[in-house]
Amino acid sequence: MIRQYIYTLFIIVAASAGAAAVVSCDNKTVFHSYHHTIITGWEKNDTLSYSIPPLKEPGRYRESVGLRINSAYPFTSITLVIKQDIFPGKRSKTDTIKCQFSDERGYRTSNGVSCYQYDFPLKDIDLRRGDSIQISIQHAMKREMLPGISDVGFKLFE
Repeated sequence: MIRQYIYTLFIIVAASAGAAAVVSCDNKTVFHSYHHTIITGWEKNDTLSYSIPPLKEPGRYRESVGLRINSAYPFTSITLVIKQDIFPGKRSKTDTIKCQFSDERGYRTSNGVSCYQYDFPLKDIDLRRGDSIQISIQHAMKREMLPGISDVGFKLFE
């Protein structure tokens, strides 16, 4: 009986350790930051800025924009303009992306009750050692004030 108990306990501990190892294996994140917006409305001319310090390693990096919205957001999508200035060398890159929050039936494509988290990938970027990036994000919607956007984030990872 005790032997069976110890064996079962061993299996549970081993499975938990394995699950923790799999879950903890994440992409190597170089930069990940969110900026809070005024929940009553993100103004069209309110640009959110992010500064990535000089990189230690050259390579091809992936990028994504994260959005947290609540049920006060009146649309099923948002269009964002993401401008990146890469130093030294003053290279520039601008992406305009449409971030879709709902499927064709109007159901949210993210889990949540009152707050929804979304991540939208951008094109990969080749960076050199010592490159730093200034990022600015603003919405390109016709409406001047967008309620319901609580946070906007930027992630750079391998």
